[in-house]
Amino acid sequence: MEQLLKGTTAYKILEGDCDADKLSHAYMLDFPDLKNLKAALVIFALRFFGARTGTSLYQRIINESYTDLKIYPSEGKKLDAQTVGQLLEDSAMRPIEGDKKLYVIVGFDGASALIQNKLLKTLEEPLSGVHFLLGVTSLAPVLDTVKSRVKLLEIPPFTESQIFEVLERDGHKQINEAAAKSANGVLGVAQNMASGGWFEAVLQGAREICNVKNVSEIGAIAYKYGDTKYKNELLNEMQRLYFTALKEGTGLPLCRGALVYALENITKAFADVKFNAFFQGLLYDFMLRVVKENNRWQKLQQ
Repeated sequence: MEQLLKGTTAYKILEGDCDADKLSHAYMLDFPDLKNLKAALVIFALRFFGARTGTSLYQRIINESYTDLKIYPSEGKKLDAQTVGQLLEDSAMRPIEGDKKLYVIVGFDGASALIQNKLLKTLEEPLSGVHFLLGVTSLAPVLDTVKSRVKLLEIPPFTESQIFEVLERDGHKQINEAAAKSANGVLGVAQNMASGGWFEAVLQGAREICNVKNVSEIGAIAYKYGDTKYKNELLNEMQRLYFTALKEGTGLPLCRGALVYALENITKAFADVKFNAFFQGLLYDFMLRVVKENNRWQKLQQ
């Protein structure tokens, strides 16, 4: 992941600021990958301090034992008023080992408005040598007053090929390819998919459902996948298979009209799942309607 991040505009902006010795008081890293957010922030922190791979400084930052780097909140904790109070008290002291210190906040978008407001003055006018790096997976919960006081570093979704290159070192290639396609550009989502046997079962289920041709097959397939814990993931894979077949004209035993019909009805299926529809019945009804629509189109084309 480090190489992926180093190729982003966000990383190059920070790198340029470091090289020009024109660091901002506060940066906000917008990275929609909760699984890898902290790791990404640490990689940016390494560049902030100019820590090179293999050096003592590099290892101390990785181990979170470098005095001038503080990462909040602690693992498994939330950024509460007490923690922010400790942070603000600490930020009033000058760097110890170097000429600058960095406060990294993971998941800042999860902080309440009260907490965000409490940090405003310090973000705008910190002590000389004190800097902040705030990590978020979404900008929506962040107050406009906070946004106006930080330099935004945005990391857009990665491409399928970029994600696959990271994944292919481990696991089954076919699963990795599917995970890369299904993750919407978020590496952490793809990693969770590729590392869990559940995703292979989801892929198999989506293939069976999308390949159904006869009404007689529907009941058994609906029963087989009706109690899955991964309802939305299964629907996502079905949607991807239908869309790919429609785009490429191959892959599923359905005519174009039936593929369009299936994609239109997937949207309704997502909504039904949200309102706790009986999933086995939902799958049965969905497959039945798609098969009937396909049969209708086949008769029209004869």
